[in-house]
Amino acid sequence: MKKTYILLLATLLAMPTWAEENEKENPAPAKGKGITFEKYNLQSADLREQTDRIDMENGVLGIADNRGFTLQSHDGRFIFKPYLFLQTRGQFNYYDDEGLDKAYNQDNVANSGFAMPYAILGFTGTTFGRLDYNLSINAAATGGNVLQQGWVDYRLSPAARFRAGKFKTPFFHAYLTTLGETLFPCLPTSLTASTIMPYSLNAVTPAIGTGFDLGFQFHGKARLNRKENSWMMGYEVGLWNGTGSGVNTATKTLSDDAHIPSLLYAGRLTFMPWGNMPATQGNSHMLTGRHMLFGLSGGINVESESESTNDTRLGLEWSMLYGRWYAAAEGYWMHVSFTERQKIDSKYNFWGAYAQVGYFFTKSIQAGLRYDFMDRNGSGKDGILNMPAAVVNYYVNKAGLKLSAMYQFTGRYGHATQLDRDNDDLGISTHSATLQLQYSF
Repeated sequence: MKKTYILLLATLLAMPTWAEENEKENPAPAKGKGITFEKYNLQSADLREQTDRIDMENGVLGIADNRGFTLQSHDGRFIFKPYLFLQTRGQFNYYDDEGLDKAYNQDNVANSGFAMPYAILGFTGTTFGRLDYNLSINAAATGGNVLQQGWVDYRLSPAARFRAGKFKTPFFHAYLTTLGETLFPCLPTSLTASTIMPYSLNAVTPAIGTGFDLGFQFHGKARLNRKENSWMMGYEVGLWNGTGSGVNTATKTLSDDAHIPSLLYAGRLTFMPWGNMPATQGNSHMLTGRHMLFGLSGGINVESESESTNDTRLGLEWSMLYGRWYAAAEGYWMHVSFTERQKIDSKYNFWGAYAQVGYFFTKSIQAGLRYDFMDRNGSGKDGILNMPAAVVNYYVNKAGLKLSAMYQFTGRYGHATQLDRDNDDLGISTHSATLQLQYSF
């Protein structure tokens, strides 16, 4: 590991010299507005599509922009881009009295102060015009989460590609958005909060959302014709460990019930009527044009939660970029059933949904609203959580900075008893404020 860091540091120190030599050999054209593929000598439609693919799918920041260094061969078949991504937050969380024991001096204000969720150093690119790659290390994480991503992607054609390694599972628009280009600094609570089971089963608390995982995926996109704004179909289907981003080892077995490997089986189908939909919820360089996506995703995590449950998930999504506007709506459902060895006949269903909209008032200022719902205690009990939120983003485009200020309120509605109402939002703050500074290079 020490040798790896030394090699990576030497590579980064050599970047200015390489970039200068590359610029002398391939001078950039006159400055223009937005992203210019010609800056990297990508003239053909195939190379534009190739760079757009890396830009939208490396999951951290774009390769086809003017941040940092991008090295490439004359024909565009070899591209190498190192990157740095940092997020620093100031957080304030206020919790209601339920669940707090004043005798132990438990305070309503908790989990507040400064945090750094991401300190990512990585590189991405392509080789031989067909194999994409990405590796990113999150120094702010611990354990298996230090390896944030690591994958290779081989392209037989735009409609037939294979990816292997650690990357995002094909669920949920909120997760699949490029990390640095989300409208809100915090994901919808309905995706990230753990579900609530009866007290006898409270050791099993899966969340609806899935994120990074180790696995294999077959995926691709197909156009109706060569026109840039023609409709496209996309698909992703594959197998993952189902253990999440914190586990980088093979720990699974065979299912005693289904007699198949106890893995996460998942897939996603998308339709884009206005051409390829970039994986962004707001990019100050993309304030013209229009894009739209409809998506359906689903999967089953066999023997998840320490081999105790089989979790089935379904999701519907819609998102749109129209000039300075961004809008999205998404709904999802999770069914939890216990394995036969647990001898528990009870089954539980949970659902969540959110809608959000953002608008660029100027090239530097974007504001947004989100309404988030979650049936956290299961459909067998009355009551839901509703979580409205607002955000303002300020972009310092020439410096790669993004400043975000967000507020969210957690409300409760329709519970049968006060005890159900008090239990439903345990662990979730009633008032939450976040001020985040993001830097990408």
